[in-house]
Amino acid sequence: MRISCLQTNPKKSIDDALKEALELANLAIKSKAEFLFLPEFCGGLISDGAQYYPPNDKEEKHLFLNEFKKFCYKNSIWCLIGSIAIQSENNKIFNRSYIINNNGNIISKYDKIHMFDISINGEEHKESDTIEPGSKAVIAETKLGKIGHTICYDLRFPNLFRSLAINGAEIIVVPSAFTKKTGQAHWHILNRARAIENSSYVIAPCSVGTIEGGGDCFGHSLIIDPWGTVIADGGYERGIISSEIDISNVHLIRKKLPSLKHEKLFNY
Repeated sequence: MRISCLQTNPKKSIDDALKEALELANLAIKSKAEFLFLPEFCGGLISDGAQYYPPNDKEEKHLFLNEFKKFCYKNSIWCLIGSIAIQSENNKIFNRSYIINNNGNIISKYDKIHMFDISINGEEHKESDTIEPGSKAVIAETKLGKIGHTICYDLRFPNLFRSLAINGAEIIVVPSAFTKKTGQAHWHILNRARAIENSSYVIAPCSVGTIEGGGDCFGHSLIIDPWGTVIADGGYERGIISSEIDISNVHLIRKKLPSLKHEKLFNY
């Protein structure tokens, strides 16, 4: 199956984000893409120093989600909405990811588990101030294969990835708005490590450019095969990367190097 990652810019409104995402999605379809992958907060992202205030709405009313459901149905295409901001009941939001099938139906949703609360050389982020963490790992059965959900900062928690792979995930997605500073140091090596450790494809669409209110996203959306080879890299420009994905490669490598079967319990 041919897939495409859409490397979008952070937008201050849902309308602006939707316009850009649909523009790139239509271009990807022209290149014969059958499954689209969008970044974290592809429905809009605003910050205020260390806090995130993405434009948000209730799930059933969210314009970005509803329009992409229509888009998938109209074009008979699958899509990962990397994440959009969904209102919770306690005045915070969920950083929620969706997979939509080619009939326009939601087949899975995942709320980001790990909150990006860090301080590095004067740069601070406190995601937990405005975002409610999730608590459930999610694997979706799709036309492409079994997809395990993660979002951005989850990348630093290999136990989540291992659990997804052991429970059947053949592809793990990492939609992100990874910061430029941490991305320069760790983005490529961590994504490649997660692919190698779990003999899985890693598909990591990442937004690129300046966030209104402060911050800069790293870009470099990645498609990585289960041997850890980078098939495509989006660089630091808005646009699209595409590749063919063959799930048989996952099973071939897991047969040759069956590390997922070699897990051992141990004590301290």
